[in-house]
Amino acid sequence: MIELRTPAEIEQMKPAGRFVAQTLATLKAETTVGTNLLDIDARAHELIREAGAESCYIDYHPSFGASPFGKVICTSVNDAVLHGLPHDYDLRDGDLVSLDFAVSVDGWVSDSAVSFVVGEPDPADLALIDVTERALAAAIEVAQPGGRLGDISAAIGAVAREAGLTINTDFGGHGVGRTMHGDPHVPNDGRPKRGFPLRPGLVIAIEPWFLQSTDKLVRDDDGWTLRSADGSRGSHSEHTVAITADGPVVLTDRSGLD
Repeated sequence: MIELRTPAEIEQMKPAGRFVAQTLATLKAETTVGTNLLDIDARAHELIREAGAESCYIDYHPSFGASPFGKVICTSVNDAVLHGLPHDYDLRDGDLVSLDFAVSVDGWVSDSAVSFVVGEPDPADLALIDVTERALAAAIEVAQPGGRLGDISAAIGAVAREAGLTINTDFGGHGVGRTMHGDPHVPNDGRPKRGFPLRPGLVIAIEPWFLQSTDKLVRDDDGWTLRSADGSRGSHSEHTVAITADGPVVLTDRSGLD
């Protein structure tokens, strides 16, 4: 069921968005060559406790997960792009890292992801990250009241195709509110002027993710981490966005924090 939020409820969602944004900015700044993925998770756990927030991941066990996730952040590295389960791995020079983080604050959820390179970057990795960020920006720009959900999907797909990338629509954005994953599903490709109307009060996570040379995924033995089928690298960008009468409001905006 798709739920619409009142202006007052959207105001109540803002603290969760600010906390998610601040946490991702902090973790990005602290993550360098040699940082262990388990230390990133431990630091995120510490920040959650200090804020009195609640992780959306640690007990999360959807049908596609082998077991409860057990960690508080997704850490996907290089050819891993989604649902990366933190494990004992020290980041190396040039690694492409995607952090995906969602929490509940006072009963309201926000969800966001960021990708970056530690150490000396490969220009191809920076270009891939740029595509996901531009696709996210294009999607947010058209997330206007009176539009359609397909406008968002089409904007993402157009940026990807212009960059020569193929698109997987199995995993994408979603409704956000009292729970992390709700209706509607927001695929990363679609047709404009189609789908659910973008009405004030709709709150969605928009999350383009792309792989350099495939749209096929394989799952690790950990039951969670999704990697490119051909070993090419992936990038993931995500914001929680509220549709309001005045246009889109990015609840997880990191402007001025990164």
